[in-house]
Amino acid sequence: MTGSRDLHGTLATRRGFLAAAAGGIALAGLGSAAPAAPAPLRTKARIVIVGAGAGGTGIANRLASRLDGASITIVDGRKEHWYQPGFTLIAAGLKPAGYAVSTTASWLPKSVNWIGDYAIKIDPVAQCVGTMGGINVPYDYLIVATGLTLNWAGVEGFELERVGKDGIGAVYAGPDYAEATWRAMDAFTDKGGTALFGRPATEMKCAGAPLKYAFLTDDYLRRKGTRDRSQIIYAAHNKTLFGVPIVNEKVKLLFRERGVDVRWDHELKCIDPGAKTATYEIPASQSIKNGVIVETPAVRQTIDYDFINVIPPMTAPRVVRQSGLSWEDKWVDQGWIEVDPSTLRHLRFPNVFGIGDINGVPKGKTAASVKWHIPVVEDHLVAALQDKEGTAVFNGYTSCPLITRIGRAMLIEFDYQDNLVPSFPGVIAPLEELWISWLMKETALKPTYNAMLRGKA
Repeated sequence: MTGSRDLHGTLATRRGFLAAAAGGIALAGLGSAAPAAPAPLRTKARIVIVGAGAGGTGIANRLASRLDGASITIVDGRKEHWYQPGFTLIAAGLKPAGYAVSTTASWLPKSVNWIGDYAIKIDPVAQCVGTMGGINVPYDYLIVATGLTLNWAGVEGFELERVGKDGIGAVYAGPDYAEATWRAMDAFTDKGGTALFGRPATEMKCAGAPLKYAFLTDDYLRRKGTRDRSQIIYAAHNKTLFGVPIVNEKVKLLFRERGVDVRWDHELKCIDPGAKTATYEIPASQSIKNGVIVETPAVRQTIDYDFINVIPPMTAPRVVRQSGLSWEDKWVDQGWIEVDPSTLRHLRFPNVFGIGDINGVPKGKTAASVKWHIPVVEDHLVAALQDKEGTAVFNGYTSCPLITRIGRAMLIEFDYQDNLVPSFPGVIAPLEELWISWLMKETALKPTYNAMLRGKA
């Protein structure tokens, strides 16, 4: 017994040491403290931030310490702040729902005026934001940080009330739903069967999350001895699993090794909870046979399931889509705002900036991207207050700690050009399944995220 206790103590100490090391690496690289700031700039500018999520809260804290005399107002009716990178851990049974929940008020600086109401109108010509309660907030500069909308109605037959029942999961829906998803996945992996995973055809936040959850479900099936009587189907919305080619090839290899059945060009359209079926649309296509173009019409395919993780189409919130800030020639069905990909400044309204998922840029719908959006927007906004040009550039940095099993992950970091841009070259190999990368996700990422909210990263 003594030997057993010593072994457990040694393992706990080793794990604690590595967790601390991972935390130190993360804080040193992904979330290092900002350099000493210059003296606050005196200004009477009216700055309005729409959205009190990660981006809105982080920039509010940065500007509150950077500006002296500015009127900074943040508009958002959400009373709770959700740590969304934690949803996958909750849905894997590794964290409780409360792990991802705090209060909006606890992160906002006292000098910022928080209007706890939802914006229903943004008028970039009149330079005013209107709230549901009838408050009109004029601005000199606007920061759009609304995040995006999960269009659950885009999956016919799906209802949030069913999550956690009858084999239905929805990791993205929120902390409680992620916890309910774990209950459904846990019950499924006890018995085995057919599990369906996939992603929408729209742009989406954390595009690696569907892959992570497929990997985690496979791992639980193996741990419980039910993998041999189970089928995991991943319905890819196009002909790739991950947008970065080298990472796509790695994931395809891992899926082949683990027996994941990939169905290409499948877009989830509806589910029948009673029959436990999911229907996918396979889009129309063209091919050339014997020199002749052959048109294949769109078709629908129905697949039976025992467990399904539903991820709906994602779009800009209605208030943004109706504001005139969206791109007019691309993503027209989704509404992402028309910002310069390098400066995150609006191309038609130069006193408007975007932070986070709402931006119409090729990459960057992750919390790690937000961390790099914030100083870029700060730099260009503060420069504009001085009639100068900012110099900071966002290069498309996106990070995905891609979990491949419990205790292993790949720390994938890349830019607009699909280059891998590891923060710790020579220490963490991005395409290797490592424990240290897992600890970055499980242990170190949240303190880094919290530092970002405080404007310290």
